[in-house]
Amino acid sequence: MASKKVNYFYLGCKVNHYECRAVIQPFLNHEYEESDEPDADVIIVNTCSVTSTADQKSRQLIRRVRKNNPHSIIVVMGCYSQGHLSDFSDYDVDIVLGTSHRFEIYDLVCQYEKDHQRIVLIDDKVRQFGYEELGATTLSENVRAYLKIQDGCDNYCSYCLLPYIRGRSRSREFMDVYLEATYLVKQGFKEIVIAGIDIGSYGRDTKEMTFTQLIERLLQIKGLERLTISSLEASQIDDDFIALFAKYPNLAKHLHIPLQSGSNKILREMNRRYEVDSYFNKIERIREIIPDIAITTDVIVAFPTESEQDFNESLSFIKKCNFMQIHMFPFSLRKGTKAESLTNIVTPEQRRTRSGTLLALSTNNFEAFKNKYVGREVEVLVEYFDEKKGMYYGHTSNYLPMYIRSDTNIIGQIIKTTYQK
Repeated sequence: MASKKVNYFYLGCKVNHYECRAVIQPFLNHEYEESDEPDADVIIVNTCSVTSTADQKSRQLIRRVRKNNPHSIIVVMGCYSQGHLSDFSDYDVDIVLGTSHRFEIYDLVCQYEKDHQRIVLIDDKVRQFGYEELGATTLSENVRAYLKIQDGCDNYCSYCLLPYIRGRSRSREFMDVYLEATYLVKQGFKEIVIAGIDIGSYGRDTKEMTFTQLIERLLQIKGLERLTISSLEASQIDDDFIALFAKYPNLAKHLHIPLQSGSNKILREMNRRYEVDSYFNKIERIREIIPDIAITTDVIVAFPTESEQDFNESLSFIKKCNFMQIHMFPFSLRKGTKAESLTNIVTPEQRRTRSGTLLALSTNNFEAFKNKYVGREVEVLVEYFDEKKGMYYGHTSNYLPMYIRSDTNIIGQIIKTTYQK
């Protein structure tokens, strides 16, 4: 008998992609095979709601998947469905979940196949439960694999819905994290990227171990060539964590540390709970210990109360920090957040101008950072072969991209070479 087909689509962050890979695993363990053919028997859609644009894309994706797959069992899950259940009366989908009960998807599909009754299983927004273990997955990008250690957030920034739709911060059991990490290394993955919603809060709920202790245990896994931290708040970085870079050469010399604004006034209105001086002192401390580290950041442009003076103050501070790259996000109004009640003083023209200014600064910073390494010896973890260029592609430990020529297959190897842009 021919196997059944399962497929998935996702929007948003790597956590969403990771979750898709995890929830299809029970299907693959039974009579299903993964396929992107039209009208797969089961299609899982993992939605995003980080911005209003993400909401719109989620709506479009749900409708497009149903239109292109009229006979499939459609399962929708994720942040958009968690926060917008009332919208689903307009969607022709069979199973609706939020950001929990995802480990039950295979059983729910089996139930739907028997009675063909629509299933809606979404918990209240205020939820108290532990980390939802979805099992090991092999979400990867060539030699790089992602490892989720945590879910949810306790920060309640005034512009963000994640604590309401993802729930409170929950840590994954250490042994589950460790076993998946060792499994990934045995599968041949050379780099593991630590993922989650607020990974630096790991262990605060369980008291099992701190984030730093977890990372040190993972760094000791034999065969792990590189461990990368996806994103970490400045307040979650202490001297014990910084010391790991000197002790373990396989800890990637790259940190993504969200700033969001370089204005203390705007930071307070964002409920970010730090000031620019403490942020700057932290990144200076990091650079003092790890001079060749690459630091990237997130910045929200055109927060409702951001005056021209606030933006100029923020821009001056961002220049002072000298980030390798700046991920710029125009402010997105989210209903139900504290920022919804703020009076918006930013015009569309100011929004465009400020966005362009930061994008140009990020481009210039990235070029300047790369220029510092031209002609220097670096170690590149080779990720894949680019057929168009006829060269191998990879990144250094501090996330500099590089192409390498080779007559032999060097994918998965760390190559010492002279850096060239």
